Amino acid sequence: MAEETGLIEVGGAPQPLWHIFEQVAARHADRTAVSFGRDRLTYRELDRQAGKLAHRLRGLGVTADVLVGLFAERSAEAIVALLAILKAGGAYLPLDPAYPADRVAMIVEDAKPAVLLTESRLAATLPAHGAEVIYLDQFFAESGDAHEPAIFTSDVRNPAAGPENLAYVIYTSGSTGKPKGVMVTHANVSRLLSATDAWFHFDENDVWTLFHSLAFDFSVWEIWGCLLRGGTLVVVPFAVSRSPEDFHDLLVREGVTVLNQTPSAFYQLMRVDEARSAADLALRVVVFGGEALNFSALRPWFARHGDRLPRLINMYGITETTVHVTYREVTASDAAGGERSLIGVPIPDLQVYLLGEDRQPVAVEEVGEIFVGGAGVARGYLNRPELNAERFIADPFSPVPGARMYKSGDLARRLADGEVEYLGRGDAQVKIQGFRIELGEVEAAIVGHPGVREARVIAHTDAAGNKRLVAYFVTQAGAYLGARELSEFLAVSLPPWMLPSVYLPIASFPLTPNGKVDYAALPVPQAGSVKRESAASHSSALEAQVAEVWKDVLQAEHVGLDDNFFDIGGTSLLLVSVHGKLQALLTRKIPIADLFGYTTVRALSERLGEVPDSGLGQAQRNLVQSQAQKQKAAFARARAMKKAIQ
Repeated sequence: MAEETGLIEVGGAPQPLWHIFEQVAARHADRTAVSFGRDRLTYRELDRQAGKLAHRLRGLGVTADVLVGLFAERSAEAIVALLAILKAGGAYLPLDPAYPADRVAMIVEDAKPAVLLTESRLAATLPAHGAEVIYLDQFFAESGDAHEPAIFTSDVRNPAAGPENLAYVIYTSGSTGKPKGVMVTHANVSRLLSATDAWFHFDENDVWTLFHSLAFDFSVWEIWGCLLRGGTLVVVPFAVSRSPEDFHDLLVREGVTVLNQTPSAFYQLMRVDEARSAADLALRVVVFGGEALNFSALRPWFARHGDRLPRLINMYGITETTVHVTYREVTASDAAGGERSLIGVPIPDLQVYLLGEDRQPVAVEEVGEIFVGGAGVARGYLNRPELNAERFIADPFSPVPGARMYKSGDLARRLADGEVEYLGRGDAQVKIQGFRIELGEVEAAIVGHPGVREARVIAHTDAAGNKRLVAYFVTQAGAYLGARELSEFLAVSLPPWMLPSVYLPIASFPLTPNGKVDYAALPVPQAGSVKRESAASHSSALEAQVAEVWKDVLQAEHVGLDDNFFDIGGTSLLLVSVHGKLQALLTRKIPIADLFGYTTVRALSERLGEVPDSGLGQAQRNLVQSQAQKQKAAFARARAMKKAIQ
């Protein structure tokens, strides 16, 4: 089948993504390739629009291995831009506008893209750079059908990128406080799809969702798994991705057949599905990735849907080895038996080694570190030769000359029956809400505050099973630092999923006899110990109802009227729980954007007391304005504290 789809030509040579797409577009020219709300693009239209932009990029010097930044929200135009970059021969560098400005600036400074693609409305938020800028909205408005060039195709006399050239660079968390860019080639991606084809048999009849950020490598599987098979890619608006009810509606309305989810997001979707008709969904496969899957949590799903349609697949993966590494189908008996986090078998062209400290294979049932070899191993980290030498190393077990393997830092053990059990991180790296976080990066950001002398961050699982970051910190002599101020300071440089939920000041860190921090001796955060303002009496019944829902979800004893949800232990996923409980309590539809835009009990209650409307645009504007004000205030207070200490 791989030969029929063009992913692998006769002889087994992987093909660049743009080349495979052109073959698919020629076969399925009139089928819908991308949908976003009411917008629809056929394969012919997607190819044509990407071709126009590719011509422009070529004119700006974009060719093989040249990085082109994409600073845009998820949309049909964003997919056009990704394809155009590849057709021109370049590699795309996704920059999420939802990231803090400092983080985007850090990535741009490190990667130094030659060209930046963005939208006019985002121009003011671009960091300083030396790149050429193309505003996508202006470009497509100026290049209408009347002046449209012929469909862009590669020319062997002026070849675009080949299979060993870069397709993209995606930045992951960095232990030194600096994110690192993973360089992935066309061959890395195309072989992922061909090597897994026997398991999935994706084709032109499949409808996929693009649920994840373009800067999260799960999106690579979603986009190219769909478009290189002739399927339809449904781009999910951010607000819909944060509302399980709205997302479930989209799955039904669009007839989605292939769904990719982190377990945390799927658990939320399950609760919505339980209240709806089991016959509504058209899903044939659900692929999990991004974090450990709790099999027993799937029992309600299997009770309603069984385990044949859709099939549920658990795939362990790493950005540095191109999205997915292993495959395991999860059955109803797995869930009933409460199986541990089993990750299955390697993709056929990959090798998974469990090695001890001597880098030799460990025995059955012994814990070892996961090393991954084979065709998925990325080129390495951009501009990080020392780290490359440490993590991308020679594979002594491979007969292929020059073969490399990746040192993952993840721990696992092989069971007697051959199953591999995933045991989590072996270093200071964790996964929360599907995002990989190196605790050292969060610690470095905390110590960046002039009032902090030392900091440590751990991942703590509360009684409800929610995993959250807890920050312990020691202040500089003479400095007083409140939890809210520290949280607002971090919000300038860290994305929401990397912000601690609990801040605990301590006089000093306990040490082991060897002089290392004794993490076991650190105080354990208790329910309700999250950062908060003092509680205040509620002036209305609605405020009391909202506060009770918050306390229930956050497991907090008190919630103040003006406490910010994200400053008292809240996360995006917990806000989804609040959303569902409030809608049930008030028996009305509430736009999910309202909860992101009005993040105190007082503000949300006032909003809910108004005449109901969609509120999406205003809520999003309020959110942007609020974040900008918080960033300015945090910087001002930090500068004042620094002067006082000096």
